[in-house]
Amino acid sequence: MKKKVLAVLLSAAMVLSLAACGSNGGGGDDAASDSGTESSEGGNKGYSFQMIVKSFQSTYWQAAIQGVEQAKAELGVEVEANGPANESDIADQVQMLDDAIEKKPDGIALAACDTKSVVDSLSKALEAGIPVVCFDTGVDEAPEGSVLATVATDNVAAGAVAAENMFPVIEEKVKAATTDAKVRIGEVNQDATALNIQQRGQGFIDKMLELCTGAGKKVAVVGNEFYVNATEGKVDEKEAEVIIEVGVPAQTTVDLASTEAQKIMSKDDTIAIFGSNQTTAEGVITANQTLNKLSTDPEKGIIGAGFDAGTPQKEAITNGQFIGSVTQSPLMMGYEAIVTLTKVADGESVSDIPMDGYWYTKDTMEDDNIAPNLYD
Repeated sequence: MKKKVLAVLLSAAMVLSLAACGSNGGGGDDAASDSGTESSEGGNKGYSFQMIVKSFQSTYWQAAIQGVEQAKAELGVEVEANGPANESDIADQVQMLDDAIEKKPDGIALAACDTKSVVDSLSKALEAGIPVVCFDTGVDEAPEGSVLATVATDNVAAGAVAAENMFPVIEEKVKAATTDAKVRIGEVNQDATALNIQQRGQGFIDKMLELCTGAGKKVAVVGNEFYVNATEGKVDEKEAEVIIEVGVPAQTTVDLASTEAQKIMSKDDTIAIFGSNQTTAEGVITANQTLNKLSTDPEKGIIGAGFDAGTPQKEAITNGQFIGSVTQSPLMMGYEAIVTLTKVADGESVSDIPMDGYWYTKDTMEDDNIAPNLYD
């Protein structure tokens, strides 16, 4: 999809999403939307939900909680939110999920740090008759019937948006590449276990490979084994003119993401790098404090792009270190997760709610369809 068309579609989608928020908070069909209005006007329904986020440290998750608070006020429900200190604390999150199930709530909203780790817990919730709605990331191996809906960004498309906007900036460098003078494009993903990160990272890789191949270049993918194995159409590194290198830190911290970014940015043939979420984007920015290689001019340095928001990333875009980033709407995901759980408790049928990703630059950060998503 071309950038201009995508921007129009995303803008329209956001307007519709915000309109739904203001009128009834619904994300489904007309009947579901009508019920949302009744919920808002009908006082306290008495439902009690549990929410398990990936981490309370990230401002991304704090934005999601703001959406939860909005839904609570409109629908008259109670929500207890919990989450580990760090997104790498997978065992802690699983224990929190099990504890939530023991409380026998009317429903659980879950953003899984590691999708495989929660499968047994989802089976327990199913056996206990507790409905689960996933948000931010789905669980592709969830037992049948355990997850009733997923509220999440179309992460494959969102990753592709970053590649589509980065490629025109580096296109001439790519076209000039040869097997003797290769160019390298880096990507730092916080993990290879969460479905949303897998999809987003792979979406970027696949779209960048497609664009480079369309420019007549052979592409190799190196680095993290998961992403290397998941990529089709790649060639051996010796044959390649373009190398996509994927780094994954041992744990989800800015410092360790910075270490991965430095490994890639220190190589003389690196022309661009993408951090696929807030933590890794900030890792790229932190790496640049030592290396001082990021630029919006491909003739002067490495082209940087990110994902999500936060003060460091917004400043990097404003200061000309990043050409732009893709943001999600964590507030609306938190909001819609609770709306969906309420519909389930009301006995309504529900379905997945795909959310959009938005490309923003220093020139568009104040646009009406962008600014509400740029949390600090």
